[in-house]
Amino acid sequence: MVKHQPLQVYERQLCLSCLTGIYGCRWKRYQRSHDDTTKWECLWSFILFCTFSLLLVWLYFWWEAHNDYSEFNWFLYNRSGEWSDGTVPILAATAAGFTYIAFLMILALCHVAVGQQLNLHWLHKIGVTAGLLTTIISVISVTQLWGEEWDVVWISLQATGPFLHIGALAAVTALAWLMAGQVARAEKTRFQLMVLLVYLSVLLTLYFIPLSITSPCIMERGSLKAAPTIIGHHGAPMLAPENSLLSFNRALQRNVSGLEADVTISLDGVPFLMRDRTLRRTTNVRRVFPERQYDDASLFNWTDLSSLNAGQWFLKDDPFWTVQYMSTSERWSVGNQTVCSLEQMLKLAARSKSSALFTLHRPPPNHPHHHDWVNLTLDTVLRSGIPQRQVMWTVDSNREMVRKAAPGLQQTTVQKLPLDTLHHKSISRVLLRYNQASAQDIWLYNENNISLTLHSVNKPWLYSLLWCSGVPSVSSEAPQVLRKVHYPLWLMSPDEYCLIWISTDLISFAVVLGIFIFQKWRMSGMRSYNPEQIMLSAAVRRASRDVNIMKEKLIFSGKSHQTTSFWRFLYCMLKCYITNAQVTIVFGPKSGIRCKANAYKEAKT
Repeated sequence: MVKHQPLQVYERQLCLSCLTGIYGCRWKRYQRSHDDTTKWECLWSFILFCTFSLLLVWLYFWWEAHNDYSEFNWFLYNRSGEWSDGTVPILAATAAGFTYIAFLMILALCHVAVGQQLNLHWLHKIGVTAGLLTTIISVISVTQLWGEEWDVVWISLQATGPFLHIGALAAVTALAWLMAGQVARAEKTRFQLMVLLVYLSVLLTLYFIPLSITSPCIMERGSLKAAPTIIGHHGAPMLAPENSLLSFNRALQRNVSGLEADVTISLDGVPFLMRDRTLRRTTNVRRVFPERQYDDASLFNWTDLSSLNAGQWFLKDDPFWTVQYMSTSERWSVGNQTVCSLEQMLKLAARSKSSALFTLHRPPPNHPHHHDWVNLTLDTVLRSGIPQRQVMWTVDSNREMVRKAAPGLQQTTVQKLPLDTLHHKSISRVLLRYNQASAQDIWLYNENNISLTLHSVNKPWLYSLLWCSGVPSVSSEAPQVLRKVHYPLWLMSPDEYCLIWISTDLISFAVVLGIFIFQKWRMSGMRSYNPEQIMLSAAVRRASRDVNIMKEKLIFSGKSHQTTSFWRFLYCMLKCYITNAQVTIVFGPKSGIRCKANAYKEAKT
């Protein structure tokens, strides 16, 4: 009489099925493996990690470069001739790619945690390769076209470094569970030592990396100077069209200390405000003078310039995504702006007792005022009635002549010059991009009574950082945002930072040590079971005389026979498990274990 009895009932492991299925398309039980990962798959795991790291840096770069999005879009406009917000597709693609790669990284770590073999599916390999190559090409392109923007990464680390350190330490501490499990399960001492060495090296580096973190916001609160004054760069271009009277009025309503603009000389000698070389972006020249739309802006006379609309483009392009928040009357005011002259801006600054800062563009060689452009601008300044002390003169050409004709003007340079040169030329103010002045430069300028203005500062984190650095004034396209910053976003004394640093390290060390001890105890407890207990625990829970007989045969057989029978039993069980076949025990003359699919021969007990 031959009886058949199921030896083991498999439970559905949905989480494990999804884990191995999504990562490597291994949805069946027999497709999984606890074997060591092959060297080829280890290489792909390394490529996945490199892609994740590079995308993380790329995402961080674009997150911090938000301060200069308008500069980037203007740069693209000068190269393509068409205005578009180029940051939107870049951010969307970066966010999507980082989310995908981060998801694969989490799946890979989960595979390691449960002891599953890493086997990345070929579709994911294509996706990882595409993400890596796209990111590398993007980094190279930005480096060649906009290389100076990479400085924002090192500058922003002064504001985010202490917090990134805590986040990185928390992540590496959490990985201790995974590392401890690998060390406890590993049978080779060399592998254990390698894992421990790599992990402890990273951990110790994070413990001591605050020694290299410097930030001007780590200072005594009593040493904090007054907040930097804010100059409206092109007025308030996020609230109204740049270089328009409405934009300057909106900036003055936010209590800015000065107004900044770009000045061009018209064909008939009238200085007017225009940033671009042509009029295509900020006026309706395409409709009014279609045949002249690509001409230099300085080749138009003031009569033609006054007939152009300089506000409709703002409503159409919505460069800062602010039009939707405007009322009907505000949109009407914006849509009826005209080209503003330098004299109009200076009179507005004089009435509001604000300073005036402008950058003068020299007309092209074929322009009738190519040689007397400085004199025309100086005459306009003197004719406007603004006090000379309120005007910052940035033109280097004929500076000596200008100083004699108008000694009250604040001589300003847009170049980073030595202190001796500044004193020799009687220059009292310096206008630089925010990445051109180091902490040492700021200190030297302050000590030598040189007023420093940095542009363009549009984000609170950068404004707070420069505030802690002691910068006296900044030029901003977002004065309405900076005016809401009444105190640096964060400020702590060196003792407070040291306390936070040491406390974080000690907590991390205690958690890591506890995890390694617990994992070693857990694994040693699992290894205390003998093979017979493990195999019999998988048997059917129902009471069965045949199953009991099988247990007795396994337990009470002779020692050598017991060992041989057990390993045969284990081998057959493994074969049947791989083929996903039903396992049955057969008693009688031909006793043994069979797979229903007959994929393997029976193993005699």
